[in-house]
Amino acid sequence: MINHIFFQLTAFTYLLSSILYILYLGIKREGFGKAGSWIALFGFAINTSAMVIRYFESHRLGIGYVPLSNMYESMVFFAWSIVGLYLLFERFYRSRGLGAFILPLGFLAMGVTMLSLSPEIRPLMPALQSSWLVYHVITSFLGYAAFAISFGVSLIYLLKKTNREGNSLLPDFKALEIINDKAIFIGFLLFTVGILTGAVWANYAWGTYWSWDPKETWSLITWIVYAILLHARYTGRWAGRKMAYISIAGFVAVVFTYWGVNYLLSGLHSYAS
Repeated sequence: MINHIFFQLTAFTYLLSSILYILYLGIKREGFGKAGSWIALFGFAINTSAMVIRYFESHRLGIGYVPLSNMYESMVFFAWSIVGLYLLFERFYRSRGLGAFILPLGFLAMGVTMLSLSPEIRPLMPALQSSWLVYHVITSFLGYAAFAISFGVSLIYLLKKTNREGNSLLPDFKALEIINDKAIFIGFLLFTVGILTGAVWANYAWGTYWSWDPKETWSLITWIVYAILLHARYTGRWAGRKMAYISIAGFVAVVFTYWGVNYLLSGLHSYAS
């Protein structure tokens, strides 16, 4: 399938962009940073094209669906979301140094997909034949992507030196806190919409808005973690390193909600494995 070849090329461009961002941070040459940004944008365009091609290939096979319905498709969309959202943050906050920590997450998502998941296009099971699935997946994974950016920013915060010898290409602590706040807030809003659209989809597919399925339960746990984080942040109880640690813990919950539940726990979402 042509789309799989394009996704492989996407993984390569994300890897190359990650290397260039790391070199930019280590060698401190602007050319590496600019090249990293342009190649990340190029990879994002290839990623987008591959998803569009897969959509048309599914129609050519007589199946015809939006390619967001299995682990392979959700992973490439996750990578697309991480890189796309990161590029927006980079442009808005004008800090390419963040790319050395965030682009590798996009590459990791693509790399795992290419190495371990089947690219085969298969007919959808009845529960997946709903437009609500598309709304649910898009909002949930854009939320996941924002949480991934928060995770990368939190790592920077914890690794950044507190003295003036810290890398000047990285934002200062105040800026990192602001970026982290924005990423978590955006992720929380999107993830909340994802849970609500998922409930509507569940009612359409199984006749109930909430059934305490493992995926639903862990989604709620993840939502509560970030809700507590936002509440503590805006009431001034948590800041700085504590905020970074909880943000990292929140992303661990995201990863388990996405991957762990699918492969370790059985339930209505077991089709994803």
